[in-house]
Amino acid sequence: MTNQELIVWMQTHESLFFLLAIWSLFWAGLALWHSAKRGQNWWFMIFLIFHTVGILENIYLFGVLKLKWSDLFKKNAPEENK
Repeated sequence: MTNQELIVWMQTHESLFFLLAIWSLFWAGLALWHSAKRGQNWWFMIFLIFHTVGILENIYLFGVLKLKWSDLFKKNAPEENK
């Protein structure tokens, strides 16, 4: 695929890129908020530097923290050891 073909493909699938950006921003924001709330500086820096379209963020939120969907938006997230 040439650069010109790639540009045309991206222009025709503009809405897909927009949805992907919103999806990524949503999960990155949640992961950043939860890691900052718990004082987990390393996780915060990882999420700030690496954008993984929600994959790493979901692993952290649901795998590492073992949160449920209902826990994601609670203001008083439980503190965890640093």
